Amino acid sequence: MIFRAIGDKRPYPEHGLVSSRDWSELAPQQVKLDQLVTTKSTLDLETLLSEDSTFYGDLFPHVVRYQGVLYLEDGVHRALRSALHHRSVIHARILDLDDDSIS
Repeated sequence: MIFRAIGDKRPYPEHGLVSSRDWSELAPQQVKLDQLVTTKSTLDLETLLSEDSTFYGDLFPHVVRYQGVLYLEDGVHRALRSALHHRSVIHARILDLDDDSIS
């Protein structure tokens, strides 16, 4: 099993981080692939196999922690590519919606 579960929507509330610049304020952290629940159930193979798929946008996947669950919001192609290279851990930017200090 690569991911904890495959989802097809975002079950968490809108968080307001829209651009790569917004996300870049969060330092990348290691996360195990088998702890992630995807928010997309489909993947474009061209994106997965493209050598320059990370040329535009953030190099790190975007993850949202909500009610103790880690949701892979953006970067499923990066995560899957890591799994295909037999890596079980990736670096991702994690927004913690469970953190009470965030408002």
